[in-house]
Amino acid sequence: MNFKNFQVPYHISDQYAKKAAYFSMEFAIHQPLKIYSGGLGFLAGSHLRSAYELKQNMIGIGILWKYGYYDQTRNQDQTLQPVWLEKNYHFLEDTGIKFQIKIHDAPVWVKIWYLNPETFGSAPLFLMSTDLPENDYVSQTITHRLYDANVSTKVAQFILLGVGGAKLLEEIGFNTDVYHLNEAHGISAAFYLLANKYKTVNALKEHLVFTTHTPEEAGNEKHDIYLCHKMSYFCGLTVDEVKKLTGQEEDQFNHSLVALRFARKANAVSQLHGVVSNKMWSKYTNICPITAITNAQNFSYWADEPLYRHLDANNDWGIDDRKSYLKKRAFENVADQTGKLFNPEVLTIVWARRFAGYKRADLLTHDMERFEKLVNNKNFPVQIIWAGKPYPADYPAISQFNELVHLSKKYKNVSVMIGYELLLSRRLKQGADVWLNNPRVPREASGTSGMTAAMNGAVNFSTDDGWIPEFAKPGTNSFVIPKADYENMTQHDQDIYDLYRMYDILESEIIPMYYNDKDAWRQMVKNGMNDVRVQFNSNRMAHEYYEIMYK
Repeated sequence: MNFKNFQVPYHISDQYAKKAAYFSMEFAIHQPLKIYSGGLGFLAGSHLRSAYELKQNMIGIGILWKYGYYDQTRNQDQTLQPVWLEKNYHFLEDTGIKFQIKIHDAPVWVKIWYLNPETFGSAPLFLMSTDLPENDYVSQTITHRLYDANVSTKVAQFILLGVGGAKLLEEIGFNTDVYHLNEAHGISAAFYLLANKYKTVNALKEHLVFTTHTPEEAGNEKHDIYLCHKMSYFCGLTVDEVKKLTGQEEDQFNHSLVALRFARKANAVSQLHGVVSNKMWSKYTNICPITAITNAQNFSYWADEPLYRHLDANNDWGIDDRKSYLKKRAFENVADQTGKLFNPEVLTIVWARRFAGYKRADLLTHDMERFEKLVNNKNFPVQIIWAGKPYPADYPAISQFNELVHLSKKYKNVSVMIGYELLLSRRLKQGADVWLNNPRVPREASGTSGMTAAMNGAVNFSTDDGWIPEFAKPGTNSFVIPKADYENMTQHDQDIYDLYRMYDILESEIIPMYYNDKDAWRQMVKNGMNDVRVQFNSNRMAHEYYEIMYK
């Protein structure tokens, strides 16, 4: 295949003819391609799948991580052990393209690999690697680990994504109309484009859009501006020129703030997140308008097709039978990992996503008296599964994971799983009756795992955050912890309030309905499946990006 003057290799729909390049540090397209860590990647993977289904003129720009994010294994006592194993991808095509970019004032060779749309059903994806014999060892390590904990390596990764991605588009002759940054990791592209193509910020703005996923300012990446300059982040500009151009006087370079000042438009990833983002950034001048396009997941990839077939045929017996089968199959994974035999007849609660402090994985265990009562109830038994990957350097989150592992050893109906990637994510959503999501409001920008849970017959039980306010009809398609006056509560008070409301709803509504009113429970499942299938399918989202952001 000739990659010069590259054209998307399928017939483009007229309404999506504008050329878009989508920059992301991670893409979760399919289990065999392990270049993702969590929600940002799941979102990007679904976006590329929907771009393919809608025949949009879009390509993905990413990085081929030699060791991926990390492989989640266990120590001898079952606690978390991150390991980095080399990945091999024989299904990627060698484009034959190599070029140099400047990182740390030295030339670094970049090699380009290609994921064909036909391989996994996604828009074309170009992946960059510096793991080449032409580079010195330090340059090779730039593409070794996704989100490397070393600050200099991380800045080098941001330069590769942005500057390397912008140069890649020139190399393949894909004359891009819209540069779409999924998070601000690739904002270095703006400095390359200013130096080599657009010359002025106003001209650049016509072509740059930005998606922000982080609902609090502290969570946005900042790095020492002198380190960034020393590492060639600004493509030849001096620190004073960068400060003047970006309107940042501080010595901390705020990637997201610069993206908001250089982009024509930005979007938050749920309606609530849109409100939070506008409030959060309102104290800054010269930022672009921030709209909201709610995240979604690719229906054809995630939804259980036989379950929907029974739903559309109004076959209640078929829904029950299929869900029972899906639970049995998921529980084989549980037995394989933990030696515990779960029962498909028993109400199964699953908490599975990235381990992070604000997501409160262990909230259910904060009152051990009620936890004991919950897991030891013989009349209304429950099974609980936890799964998820903490960042490998997030020691409080790792500690939380390990404490749950130790706790789970006391109970035959409580398990903690490892290897939370696309395949296990799908299995756990199919095995869940209740998909538990309890972040501190309003810390969760979107929280898309609940969407794919509903696509697999699980009922969402959540705090009222992220996408949930747009989906939830409490008692009809989900269960929701009612919002309190969180702004005037301490963090401790918020946790206590949510904990006891969670237990009250579990004990008085969820568990009795599951065991005493099967018809009402099944109706909840059906309502959730129906309410998620169109509005929270990423085809809707990918369409909105063209209509709202790219035009």
